[in-house]
Amino acid sequence: MKSPFKLLLVSGLCLAAVATAMDDKGYASIYESIAAFENRAGGDARIFNRPDYVKPIITNLGPVLNSNWYVSATVPQSITFEAGLPFSLIPIGDDDKTFNQGGVSVPTIFGTHGDPQTNPYDQTVYGNETLNKLGVFTYPYLQLAGGFYHARLVLRGMWLPAISELQKFNLIGFGLQYSFGHLFQYMLPKPAQGLDVSLVLGYSSSGISYQPEDYDGTLDLDISAFTFDLVIGYKPIEMVEVLLTLGYQSASMASSGHLVSHAEGWNGQEINPNLTVDGNDGFKFGIAVAFQFGSSFHPVLGYDYAGKSSFTTNVLYFKQQFGKDKTPDEIAKEKGYVRGGNADVEGSEAEESPKTKKKKALKKKKVVEEEPEEEEADSASAESDESEFDDF
Repeated sequence: MKSPFKLLLVSGLCLAAVATAMDDKGYASIYESIAAFENRAGGDARIFNRPDYVKPIITNLGPVLNSNWYVSATVPQSITFEAGLPFSLIPIGDDDKTFNQGGVSVPTIFGTHGDPQTNPYDQTVYGNETLNKLGVFTYPYLQLAGGFYHARLVLRGMWLPAISELQKFNLIGFGLQYSFGHLFQYMLPKPAQGLDVSLVLGYSSSGISYQPEDYDGTLDLDISAFTFDLVIGYKPIEMVEVLLTLGYQSASMASSGHLVSHAEGWNGQEINPNLTVDGNDGFKFGIAVAFQFGSSFHPVLGYDYAGKSSFTTNVLYFKQQFGKDKTPDEIAKEKGYVRGGNADVEGSEAEESPKTKKKKALKKKKVVEEEPEEEEADSASAESDESEFDDF
């Protein structure tokens, strides 16, 4: 049995640890921020296994990675090539900085700080100072795409060398798009021929390794994001297209790694991240405007909402088409389609094939040849009637 002195000593050491957990500005220590990623059996619930504390990271990353997969609802039949640096801007709001824990609103990793001067023994785990100061969240990458016969393949990626505490940063993704406008545009009236519809699928995978100062080892985050979208586009004029998006998205963040702390107050403490956290999976809505300046400059500005508001900014984006597609009118003529189903005789004959015209000519000739025989029959009948009257 421990003596009262030993119990007092242990309590004092624990209190000292708590007191030094908060930095001099009142933010969470690095240890507390990272320990939230470990689901440790029997661990201190104040700092371990806290998915809601770190969830804003994937909540913001998901919409960033699930945006910018398309720049138009139309994929031409002729070859197209695209390249650019699209990125999204997601404002960090109040909903990113707090979450509900046991009916009480507490800070997330993006949250505010405490006051170590007036309440040095506050056991609340506050936000991380770096993340708290972020006003917007973004994630730039390089994107390339190519299209042919109304199908489009998109590739995106980004790799950065180890910089300071960021030991690894990579991103790779691919997307597919197919547009259906060529199947129905030729049947639409002229004002509606700018309408097109396409389906888009996109998948991204990203890896981040973080080694804080005074720590051995790294916190590794593996992020995956998926989106499936219906894109409806309309071109009121050739150089402008208005886009509406309805879709579904998902995102997930799996943590791993091993860290040993040499920081004051946590010297020798280990962390083994093993938590997987999902983002705001669910339906998404978006609206955007795409522009075509000249033959290649193709910026897009838009807004998406999927539990988070994000602004898509494909300002530095280029799209080049090699060749020219048939117009809806040319396709209609080729298919022999007459809009409305009522056309004048001359117009109908103008769109008829030579084979059809030949059949109609033969039919008319046959009718002309048969008409004299009918007239002779009528004459014979008339003479017979006259002879009958003569008999009287």
